[in-house]
Amino acid sequence: MPGLIESAALQLRVAKRLALRGGASLEERIGRLDDRLVFVVGSPRSGTTFLARAIGSLPGFVDLGEVAPLKASVAELVTLEQADAARRVRRILGIARRVGLVGAVRAVEQTPEAAYLVDALLTAYPEARIVHIVRDGRDVVCSLLERGWLRERRVGQDDAGVAHGAYARFWVELERRDEFARVSDARRAAWAWRRYVTAARSAEGQVLEIRYEAIADAPVEVGHQLASYLGASQDALATALGQAHAASVGRYRQDLSEEQLTEVLTEAGALLRELGYHGDDVRV
Repeated sequence: MPGLIESAALQLRVAKRLALRGGASLEERIGRLDDRLVFVVGSPRSGTTFLARAIGSLPGFVDLGEVAPLKASVAELVTLEQADAARRVRRILGIARRVGLVGAVRAVEQTPEAAYLVDALLTAYPEARIVHIVRDGRDVVCSLLERGWLRERRVGQDDAGVAHGAYARFWVELERRDEFARVSDARRAAWAWRRYVTAARSAEGQVLEIRYEAIADAPVEVGHQLASYLGASQDALATALGQAHAASVGRYRQDLSEEQLTEVLTEAGALLRELGYHGDDVRV
């Protein structure tokens, strides 16, 4: 993690030198940073990337993707006092935006793990907007199983240097850490979905919650709701959201076995029912 931040700091110093060579300050080149950031949070494979890219495509916005130094720092940031975490977040994102020469536009950050930092994010950026995208946990499990990030003996790591595999992450309850590595892949995936969604929904600050299924079914209506929250163009956002893949809704009916579905419902059935993802195919 320190290496990532130091690397970004080095890039910032280079950017400053380039700006000075051109006879203008870095701030003059990129403009003042707009603190009205948009954070798209949610469980991995819930549509965070799609939604962030849709917002980032609008005039006056830019999608930063998942800022690697932030993603790599979350496990530590959640252990800090909120004010300290907020200061660290501002430093990390300030460097990232300046390195990327992102000036007087609204940055969109899409790190799913930011779901655990919502209140710190709003302390760091009081004018920010937090959008929590929620997708049926059963479909999320299908996608996570396909990716295999939580699979036993899975090797490799993500772009932030976080290792894949079946080990307990920071978000696993302390008293259940040993259990996490022993359960099935399907149950681990459901566990991740439950913890991410619960974290975002338990934040004290204002969060706009949007369902992936609603985007796929009614992009215009959702686009207007989201545009009002962000202060963005309604028609442009509705058009961008219209690219959602409706075919992926309900994929669990074909992709999950009876055993896997039972594992998912054992771990996350209560939250699925609370969110209204229920019906004849959801057993208690």
